[in-house]
Amino acid sequence: MNPNEKTLADFEARVRQMILQFQELKEENGRLQTLIVEQATEIEELKARVTQADNDYNSLKMARMLEITDGNLVDAKEHLARMIRQVNKCIAILSDEQ
Repeated sequence: MNPNEKTLADFEARVRQMILQFQELKEENGRLQTLIVEQATEIEELKARVTQADNDYNSLKMARMLEITDGNLVDAKEHLARMIRQVNKCIAILSDEQ
């Protein structure tokens, strides 16, 4: 085998190696892209669940505060009066600080 044939054979071998490496990297890239899409979808679903849970919590909190039945109408009025007094105290404290 003369030097040109040896150089050509080495070049062919390296090109084949590069092609195989390229194909492996291309497959890995495809897997990673799929993983990114799956994770983005999961993130969106989790964000929606968090938003729904937050809305449910706020609704429940509001319903709990405004829950008035025949037996606790007086308690509800007292609770609202206490809340109003607390808000007024906070306003007074803030007014004094300025």
